[in-house]
Amino acid sequence: MARKIIITCAVTGAIHTPSMSPHLPITPAEIAQASIEAAEAGASIIHLHARDPETGEPSPDPALFMQFLPVIKQSTDAVVNITTGGGLNMTLDDRLAAPLQAKPEMASLNMGSMNFNISGSAGRVKEWKHDWEKPYLERTVNHIFRNTFQDIEQIVERLGKGHGTRFEFECYDVGHLYNLAHMLDRGVVEGPLFVQTIFGILGGIGAEPRNLMFMKETADRLFGDQYVWSVLAAGRHQMNFTTIAGMLGGNVRVGLEDSLWIGPGKAATSNAEQVRKIRRILEELGNEIATPTEARQMLALKGGDLVGF
Repeated sequence: MARKIIITCAVTGAIHTPSMSPHLPITPAEIAQASIEAAEAGASIIHLHARDPETGEPSPDPALFMQFLPVIKQSTDAVVNITTGGGLNMTLDDRLAAPLQAKPEMASLNMGSMNFNISGSAGRVKEWKHDWEKPYLERTVNHIFRNTFQDIEQIVERLGKGHGTRFEFECYDVGHLYNLAHMLDRGVVEGPLFVQTIFGILGGIGAEPRNLMFMKETADRLFGDQYVWSVLAAGRHQMNFTTIAGMLGGNVRVGLEDSLWIGPGKAATSNAEQVRKIRRILEELGNEIATPTEARQMLALKGGDLVGF
């Protein structure tokens, strides 16, 4: 029987910089357009960051989010998922400013503090558009993304219990699954959990198929029928890993936040191009793509009429 697969599209993120791709959405208008195109291509969830429209630098400014969130809502039925990870060197209050104002149906939530090293990207860029980009990448050799147990509980309390937002629990390593199980056992969070297993970030678990299987087996053991499983992989691993996930009945995440590529040595020209490709693969594997309504039912979301934008 056909399985319903949720496609999430992460349209811009805080990892890639403008010099890495001319197709990376930067301005609110570009982010809105990329989101609408991704939804039309088949993404039922759109994961969102904001950027300074002049420099492309990741920004936590709620005013920037509010320039594209209403446009996306008016133009699509897609579930809007706002980051609580923000960008490098943002405080917890910075990271929560926009989601607390927007009160989205979903938000991302990293399940632990971790080394997060993307400095290697700097060596692959020949010309820089902005002065901030190269130092931003290079300093991650000494960067720790902080999300302590207290931070996680505070996000759940303020955003989840405060506004009915549910979470995309981002698990970059096996320990993050156990952190989430700890929160579930204590009643801090409740099912159905949307568990995003992430592969290929330096500082997290490597992008090897055996690791994908081990992460799934561990999540099955820890969460049983209380979770919905999804997979994303960084860079060149994106399509391979999401294809494996589709073969196993898992949900998937693509988008220019996670990878700038559409195939070996070929740059993606849009988020929608990546969505169309994985949708074709998933459908050829015998799956059906979940609509936003079906995604809301699977994840027990509050509905688009209860958000703050």
